[in-house]
Amino acid sequence: MGSRKARYNAAVSSASSPPPAIRKNAIFRFAQLQLGLFGMALGIALMLGARLGLDPWSAFHEGLVIQTDWSFGRITQAVGLGLIAVSWVLFRERPGIGTVCNMLVIGPWIDLICGLSFYPQANDMVFGTIEFLAGIAICALASGLYIGARFGAGPRDAFVLGLARRTGRSIRFTRVALELVVLGTGWSLGAPIGLGTLLFAFLMGPAMQASLRLFGYTHRRPPTEDSAPARS
Repeated sequence: MGSRKARYNAAVSSASSPPPAIRKNAIFRFAQLQLGLFGMALGIALMLGARLGLDPWSAFHEGLVIQTDWSFGRITQAVGLGLIAVSWVLFRERPGIGTVCNMLVIGPWIDLICGLSFYPQANDMVFGTIEFLAGIAICALASGLYIGARFGAGPRDAFVLGLARRTGRSIRFTRVALELVVLGTGWSLGAPIGLGTLLFAFLMGPAMQASLRLFGYTHRRPPTEDSAPARS
């Protein structure tokens, strides 16, 4: 009887404890997630330093700040929570560790980077454009890193992925379309826009899709009428 119980406890312990290879894989993916979030913060900091205008989401947040008494950080958190709720309810995009880390980590990283003594800030259009394009490239690469870690996308990326899957459109098209809507809303609310705003709106979608492919992430499209099985 005792040996049977011991074998049962050993089996339960083995089933509840993932193999070392799986644990190492999870650790590697978590490190990939954190590296991606740091890269996202670095890209955003570079775009801020370029002084060519706000990216569409920041313009939207700034527009809401102008129209309300809330702070920029509070608006950002509220919009993020709203997008998480909508993505979960409409698109079944459940928040994960990556979603939470996205909301908690990126902001402090941006503040830290912008406070460095060697933080680059553009003084002319040429350097500003180069810095802004570098920021877009880093943000796109970082998106592939942290989404590819499969701990859950950030609030805005999860919304893009869910909307792309629901509509059957590409991530590139969905992100560009959404960025333009967000940009127009922010501008109508009084937020400042510039060359960088337009660059981000048109380039981030294609760059993000290329990065996701690089890191092996593909979104699932709904079946079309042509691919659906025939009914008798």
